[in-house]
Amino acid sequence: MKMKLTVLGCYGPYPAAGGACSGYLLEAGDCRLLIDCGNGVLSRLQRHLKPWELEAVLLSHLHFDHCADLLVLRYALDHARARDLRRRPLPLHAPPEPSAELKRLLYKDLFEIKPLSPGEPLTLGPFNFSFIETLHSLPCLAMRIETEDGLFVYSGDTEYFDGLAEFAAGADLFLCEANLLEGEGGGTPANHLTAAAAARLAAAAGVKRLLLTHFHPERSQALSLKEARVHFAAVEQVREGETYLITP
Repeated sequence: MKMKLTVLGCYGPYPAAGGACSGYLLEAGDCRLLIDCGNGVLSRLQRHLKPWELEAVLLSHLHFDHCADLLVLRYALDHARARDLRRRPLPLHAPPEPSAELKRLLYKDLFEIKPLSPGEPLTLGPFNFSFIETLHSLPCLAMRIETEDGLFVYSGDTEYFDGLAEFAAGADLFLCEANLLEGEGGGTPANHLTAAAAARLAAAAGVKRLLLTHFHPERSQALSLKEARVHFAAVEQVREGETYLITP
């Protein structure tokens, strides 16, 4: 069964006017997962399904531009429970730290918290997940997701680190953050990748297709794309609302 990815939001650390922060709907057959749930994602999600119809939510990490809309998703789940539209808690797979931020999401047992750890595989429906910890200011996980019909890798938020190209190796689709442009950072820890670094990673990993995401709202996406194409030809910038098929 074919995997498809719908981009609900692609900005960080805050959205552009009319945009949304990180959120991606991943589907194969009848299994529908939400990966990250930043500001504005819940509204966009409802163009495709009711939130209580999700199989699970997975978070790369607990920064608010990746999880803020879970605070209001709770109320949608509470509505569904009161009307017997969903009886069981929604599984929420997330890094366990910072524990205070994870506890902030809890409300009326509407989520079933399932801690994620690097090196521990996870199977949800047709999806087989593996995880690696990235280099970021909070514990964050990149995700490698395989089905019988394709391989998808999501970088999460990260600086460059040895091992990420190997983790993404051979992906049919590599969704990679590109929050910065070359020459930025001023010598301080970046916490993010430039578009050029994302493209170099894609080339080193031998991926078939690179999608740039996690754009800063005050930086030019056109410049990001131009910068990336110097290093990797099969690159696009994601478009909010667009659905991408993940095929070999």
